Amino acid sequence: MDTASATAMKALNLLATPTKQRATASTNLTSQTPPTKPNSHTLHLQSSNPRTRAIFLTRCSTKPDTYTDNQEDQNSTVEPNLNSKPLNPSPLTSVDPLSSPISSFPSSSTKGLVFDLGVENSWDGAGVGSPVVKRFLGDEEERWYMWYNGRSNSNPGSDSIGLAISSNGVHWNRGRGAVQSSQDVGLVMSSGKDWWAFDTLSIRPSEVVVMSSSKVRASSAVYWLYYTGYSPEKVEISEVPIGLENPEQSGQVFKSLLGLAISQDGRHWARIEGEHHSGALFDVGMEKDWDSSFIAGSHVVFHERGDLRMYYHSFDLENGHYGIGIARSRDGMKWVKLGKIIGGGRSGGFDELGAMNPCVVRKRGSGEYLMAYEGVVGNGGRSIGLAVSRDGLKDWTRCGDEAVLKSSEKSGWDSNGVGSPCLVQMDGEEDEWRLYYRGVGIGGRTGIGMAVSEGSDYRSFRRWAGFHL
Repeated sequence: MDTASATAMKALNLLATPTKQRATASTNLTSQTPPTKPNSHTLHLQSSNPRTRAIFLTRCSTKPDTYTDNQEDQNSTVEPNLNSKPLNPSPLTSVDPLSSPISSFPSSSTKGLVFDLGVENSWDGAGVGSPVVKRFLGDEEERWYMWYNGRSNSNPGSDSIGLAISSNGVHWNRGRGAVQSSQDVGLVMSSGKDWWAFDTLSIRPSEVVVMSSSKVRASSAVYWLYYTGYSPEKVEISEVPIGLENPEQSGQVFKSLLGLAISQDGRHWARIEGEHHSGALFDVGMEKDWDSSFIAGSHVVFHERGDLRMYYHSFDLENGHYGIGIARSRDGMKWVKLGKIIGGGRSGGFDELGAMNPCVVRKRGSGEYLMAYEGVVGNGGRSIGLAVSRDGLKDWTRCGDEAVLKSSEKSGWDSNGVGSPCLVQMDGEEDEWRLYYRGVGIGGRTGIGMAVSEGSDYRSFRRWAGFHL
C-alpha cells in the first residue's frame, strides 16, 4: 500500500464524548464504547462526496432481526425502520440521573412544563430547546428519546446537543455532562472544531430519522441526525427587520447551514460531510433567492422508497418575512431544492412575519401531511400554528387564522413565546397527538413543554396538566 493510501485508511477513534471528527475519505471510526453484545458488525457508508467515500463505524448490533442485505439490493436508497424498538435499548436511569428542577417556578405557573433547565453547573444549565422526541414501543414497555439543544453557564453563547430518556414522555432522565457509554444520557454532540466547518459556533437538532440505506452497510438501521450548524459569521443586512434573529434568542443574525450525522446508539455520532465545501448538505440560495440569508430548522420525512422530503426555514429578505421551503432526496444526503411553500400570513395575524421551525408528520391512515410551525407576529412574538397538505409538496393550507398554542399568561413559565414544535402521533389513545415545544419566560428563561390534543382533533391543544387516573 502506498503512502497516500495508508494515510487515507488511517483509523480515528470515535470517542465516547461529543464527536469532534468529521468522517472523511476511507476513514475507520472505531467506538471505544464497551459493546452490549459480544459480536460486532460494521456500518459502511458510501457517499457521493469523495471525502466521505467509505466510512466504517464498528459497533455491536442490538437489532440483528432488522438486517438488510444492501449488497444484493443496489437499487435500494433508504428504508424506514419498521421495528418500533429503540436501536440500542438502555435502562431508564442514568449514571448521574437528574430530574428537571421546576421548583423555582410558582406552582401555578408551570402548566405544560415537562423539562426545565439543568442544574447550575451542568452542560444545559443556561438554556434548553429544539426538542426532537421519538416514541418506541416494545413488547412490554415504551421508551421515549428526546434530543434537544442546551447551553451551559460557562459558555452561554454556544449550543450543544444532548439526549434524555423517559418511560412516558413526561418524566425525563438527563445527564449532567457528556455521555461515557451507550447506556448514558447527557451531552452527545458539540459544535465543530474544524476552522472551515459551518458549525463551529453552535448546533441544534432538527430531526432524527431511523433508516437503513444502500449507502450504509450495517446489520441494522441507524439513527440519522439532521441538525442546524451556526458559524460566527454574520449575515450582511443593511437594516435588520423586527423579529429577525438566527438562532432564536441570540439577538444576532448568524449564518447557518444544515448538517448530517449518523449513529448506531443515538449517543455517539459521526458527522457526514455534505456537498458544500464547509461540510454542510447544501448552500444558501443565490442573491435575490428567498433563502439567500441562512438555512435552518430542517425536518426530514420518509415519503416512500427513494423519496425523502426536507422542510427548512430561512428569512426572505426581498419580502421581509420568514418562510418554509422544501427539498427532496433519494438517499438522504444529496438534496434538490424545490422552493418556498409557506411565507408570511395575513396582516395582523399570529404569523404575519412568516413561519419557521417546521415539524411535518405523515398521518397514519389518511396519509395526509400535517405541519406544526412557529409563527412570528408583527412585533416578533412567537406562537405555534398548523398547516395541512394532501401530498406534502407545495399545496399547503393553513388550519385557520389562529394559533393552536399561544404564550401563557404573564405569570406562566412560557409567557414570552412558544416555538420549535415537535408533533408525536399516539397509537389510538385518548390524547392522540402530543405537541412538544420550546417555551420562553421572564428574563429569557427557557424550558420544554408539552400540550395534548382534544382526542383526535389536532386543531385544539391544551397544556399538559398531569395524568388523569
